[in-house]
Amino acid sequence: MKFLITGANGQLAQEFRTALKEAGHETSAFDKEALDIANPDSVAETVEGCKPDFILNCAAYNFVDKAEKDFDTAYRVNATGVKNLASVCQQNNIFMIHYSTDYVFDGTKTDFYIEEDVPHPVNRYGQSKLDGEKFLMEDPNTFLLFRVSWVFGEGKQNFLYKLLEWARKNRVLRIVYDQISVPTYTKDIVNLTMFAISKGLKGIYHLTGSGYASRYEVSRYFLERLGMDNLILPVGSDYFPVPARRPYFSALSNQKLANDLNVDIPNWKIGIDRYIEATFEKEAIS
Repeated sequence: MKFLITGANGQLAQEFRTALKEAGHETSAFDKEALDIANPDSVAETVEGCKPDFILNCAAYNFVDKAEKDFDTAYRVNATGVKNLASVCQQNNIFMIHYSTDYVFDGTKTDFYIEEDVPHPVNRYGQSKLDGEKFLMEDPNTFLLFRVSWVFGEGKQNFLYKLLEWARKNRVLRIVYDQISVPTYTKDIVNLTMFAISKGLKGIYHLTGSGYASRYEVSRYFLERLGMDNLILPVGSDYFPVPARRPYFSALSNQKLANDLNVDIPNWKIGIDRYIEATFEKEAIS
């Protein structure tokens, strides 16, 4: 199979590039300099050159706070870019896999969000991602849309990497306890995506680890598993004033995906354990 990957330098795209190469698939990956997905001509030209069977859209503007002021840039990538990719897929009979976010929900449900729940974002980043979803859904037969949350993997643009940097410089850390969702390992996203493709799934699915946790709980688990003795203090979100609101409980239910694939999706703690084994087993933690 032939795959075209956008956002080539991101942590999810890097995971896909490794997995697809190992599986023997033909892959073309483009970073934002090589492919501006907000430019329809650039998208059409690149797709014409590659002629892929599948497009994996890993490109995203993920700067939640910056999106409050720089909404135009967020919208170009997260909405207009998705519209352009979806359009070229429809015109060329290409199947598109796209990744959205738990931040399309407002966090007030007090239960896991399922695919049928009505989105209501509380920040402009979430709005840009929701608008991208709407563009994608104009043709329900040509896509898989996975909502993911708190993604971590190889690379520097994730909470666990930043947490470790903070922990190495500060013994006492203050971490919010009132933002709750599901950490999700990139390897699980890749494996479940490829399984879903092989099974011919279409439409909207929530793809996360199992269980749920606060940022505080994730931090304690991660650093304790690394054998670090930092003191981690729980604080409310108002302790760190930021431009963008975050949902309180935005945990996504992965039950629909688990049922349709007939698999047990690993708990987020298992994902972190595997991430530590893959990333830090040869690194001295001090």
